[in-house]
Amino acid sequence: MARQAVHNAPMPDVPLSEVASLARRNDPDRFLCALFAPAEARETLFLLTAFNHELARARTATSNIMTALIRLQWWRDALGEVAEGNPVRRHEVTTPLAEAVRARKLAVPDLLAMVDAREAEIEEEMPSKEALMAFLRGSSGGYAVAAGRVLGAPPAAMPGLQAAGTVYGMAVLLRGIAATVMQGRCLLPTDMLEERGLSAADVVRDPRAPAVAEVGQALARQTLQLWAEARPGLGKALPRHAVAAALPARLGVRDLRRILAKGWDPGQPPPPRGTTDRLSVTWAGWRGRV
Repeated sequence: MARQAVHNAPMPDVPLSEVASLARRNDPDRFLCALFAPAEARETLFLLTAFNHELARARTATSNIMTALIRLQWWRDALGEVAEGNPVRRHEVTTPLAEAVRARKLAVPDLLAMVDAREAEIEEEMPSKEALMAFLRGSSGGYAVAAGRVLGAPPAAMPGLQAAGTVYGMAVLLRGIAATVMQGRCLLPTDMLEERGLSAADVVRDPRAPAVAEVGQALARQTLQLWAEARPGLGKALPRHAVAAALPARLGVRDLRRILAKGWDPGQPPPPRGTTDRLSVTWAGWRGRV
């Protein structure tokens, strides 16, 4: 049977909706991956991406923990209004979100789970590797699961999709160490830092210390092992039309391998995406396999 590449082809050069523009501007990786979804599902994935970005901003847009918690509660309340069928508060994301939920394209429980997961990154420190992995499974992994539901992925694919999202989330976190410390924060696990005689405050003062790279590379290795274990099952369970939900893992794996390369400096901002990254996603999207 011929490959149904038409369903996985990038969208034509047409004007983007407001939500799609938000997704492309604020999360170009996931925007690129969403282009390989069936055309009728892309706008919902763009919306999910824009929503996820708003949740991430709850912490990055403020240095105050209480303000960040209020921002997350604002989204819980907004989703409660959507679930109850009440008029929703005005926001560039809430109105299309309400429409998508009422059209049964998105589910409020999935969205609330993504909100709840973000509370872990609001605290001053990430206490343990287990806490970090739980945060990534709920946030980036939760995004991947919600995207899988949008694309009609079967229940058997959900654990693998959560792992795929976790891989991408870890790569984003490690690539973003320099940006995070500029905000006076550190999301590396406290227990792993303490094993090397460091605290989160030490990382903020000097993210280029050798022990910081050691922690980051240990996390990268463990996450790649997680993906090696999850990928075969996901490959069997995930239909071609839902592959876009897992494509961010393609970028995550490439990033984690770069982090494991000699000379990785966590104190330096990462280089911009290159052509080879985009080609890797394009190839996987066209094949319908991660």
